Amino acid sequence: MRWRGRERSENVEDRRGMRPRAAMGGGIGILGLVILFILSGGDLGKFLGLVQQQQQQGQFQQQQQPGDPNLTPQEKEWGDMVSVVLRDTEVVWGDLLPRLPGNLATQYREPNLVLFKQATQSGCGFASAQTGPFYCPADQKVYIDLGFFTLMDQRFNAPGDFAQAYVVAHEVGHHVQNLLGLTDLVHRKNGRVSEEEYNRWSVRLELQADYLAGVWAHHAERNWSILEEGDIEEAITAAQAIGDDTLQKQAQGYVVPENFTHGTSKQRMRWFYEGLKSGDAGQLMVLFEVPYSQL
Repeated sequence: MRWRGRERSENVEDRRGMRPRAAMGGGIGILGLVILFILSGGDLGKFLGLVQQQQQQGQFQQQQQPGDPNLTPQEKEWGDMVSVVLRDTEVVWGDLLPRLPGNLATQYREPNLVLFKQATQSGCGFASAQTGPFYCPADQKVYIDLGFFTLMDQRFNAPGDFAQAYVVAHEVGHHVQNLLGLTDLVHRKNGRVSEEEYNRWSVRLELQADYLAGVWAHHAERNWSILEEGDIEEAITAAQAIGDDTLQKQAQGYVVPENFTHGTSKQRMRWFYEGLKSGDAGQLMVLFEVPYSQL
């Protein structure tokens, strides 16, 4: 992917210079435990929950101590690359969203992208590297530990900078959905429909974010000629690697379709490519309209 020497986003919040520090005094003291027990009303389950919450908050405070980031050349390059990708998404969606059809049209509000190592705090709670890249609607920020790119290479066999760019563009796609009210539309169904039906709506939302990532790639190529030989294959491989069916087979040896929340490998590849091919953001609602069996 051609990204070097190009404009970077100013909306990157780099927390990678904040290093973890060992807990002092073993965490919560005796007095703290007594207070939490009183607050729990003597309920053991509630007490243990409060203890866990305090430990997570304490861990976060320890991890936010400033220190030498000691970034490797690879980590620095990843940071530069995602900053360029984020800038591309800002330009593309800043142009496309006001021109969406009907009542979908809206102004684009640029999200922040938070880079962190090991752990950090988000508006959606405590996050660790194991969480993977995610978008938090509460603070409208994308969070990513760039060590995930190593995982993509070594575990998912999905290397390459355009595969990495696809991951960032997918999370920004969730931000677009949030601005359009689509995230709330799906989340409000939680508890009102069966778990299986809600999972199906979650799949639609994720496949739509894949479609939007493809739309971004279409316009980024048209605007800046970013694609090099093999780039599309990199993104398709990444989409295939993180399909629900593929991940379930790896984890447990069999597939449970009613538990899908992100879509199959075939679906994820299809809808990314549909967005890449058409570049038509105005067709994003198709993902909510077609029968589930046709996704």
